[in-house]
Amino acid sequence: MSKPAAGDDDDKDGGAVADMFEAHGPALLLYARQWVDAAAAEDVVQRVFVRLLASGRLPADARTWLFRCVRNEAISAWRSDRRRGRRERTAAATADGEAGAGWFVPRPEDRIDAAAAQAALAALPAEQREIVTLRIWSGLTLAEIGRVTGLPVSTAHHHYNTALKALRKRLESPCPNNRKT
Repeated sequence: MSKPAAGDDDDKDGGAVADMFEAHGPALLLYARQWVDAAAAEDVVQRVFVRLLASGRLPADARTWLFRCVRNEAISAWRSDRRRGRRERTAAATADGEAGAGWFVPRPEDRIDAAAAQAALAALPAEQREIVTLRIWSGLTLAEIGRVTGLPVSTAHHHYNTALKALRKRLESPCPNNRKT
């Protein structure tokens, strides 16, 4: 009897996994749909089979193992979707000025009102807001911001200056008592 060539075991395992997918795939999809929608169920089943292939070994009771893994993966995906939905609803409510935490924590010693700063930043285009946030609150240099955003340094600098001008205009309104008549 000849010794199998290198890679033959991988081919056999790959073929066995393909056979398992053919035999159990539709039932696994149906099972995963108890927790997630059809597209997510396909992703769940695919992730389980990819992990099976990557492990390089077949479980002793493959059918039970597959269902258990699909169940765990589907529940995990369902929980993740539920958390993401809550975060998105909270972010949307905050952006609309409804209940939810602001971007800044107001402090009495601050020279600027936290709500006014948030409103001024929210009024900026997304690209400018991102650059201002990275520069002022994250302390990144314009070169680092360029690497993070994929923009040339000169473009990042332009967006930063434009954003600062808009913020100054919005936040530095003249005091009503100092107006000349």
